[in-house]
Amino acid sequence: MAKVWKFGADVDTDQIVPGRYAPYMRPDADVGDAAFIEARPDFNQGARPGDVIVATSNFGCGSSREYAVEALRRRQVGAIIALGFARIFYRNALNLGIPLYEAPEIVAAAQQGDEISLDLAHNRLLLNGKAYALPDLPPFAREILAAGGIVAYVKHYGRFPGEQV
Repeated sequence: MAKVWKFGADVDTDQIVPGRYAPYMRPDADVGDAAFIEARPDFNQGARPGDVIVATSNFGCGSSREYAVEALRRRQVGAIIALGFARIFYRNALNLGIPLYEAPEIVAAAQQGDEISLDLAHNRLLLNGKAYALPDLPPFAREILAAGGIVAYVKHYGRFPGEQV
């Protein structure tokens, strides 16, 4: 069973991965090892594959650092559920295959350390034994996530979602 990592508002990309841990600053290090290294050392040390980040508003604000999302992808975050996301972070996460959901009911119910189980195929999750419906994603987003990200999608289909052949 996965667990919830609860965050507040305005979690910026520098909190997710501080600039000094950028891949170009440490080319031989795994950027996943720097996820929340300073802002949430408990996440950095304890997050496991499949765990879910739950946050309030404006998650991923700040710069367009794709490596912040890459760090979470390498940590195999199961999904991020928030009241809202910074636009560029949302697109970077989708492109790298991390599911994002705006779900106020789940944000209100989830607490740090709660047990959570994702069923993305059926658009639902189980939180402390209670079932919640996840919001429907647009078809293009579901296609990209199902492929494992935009690069995998293009490699498989030879085109971008919605592009006419």
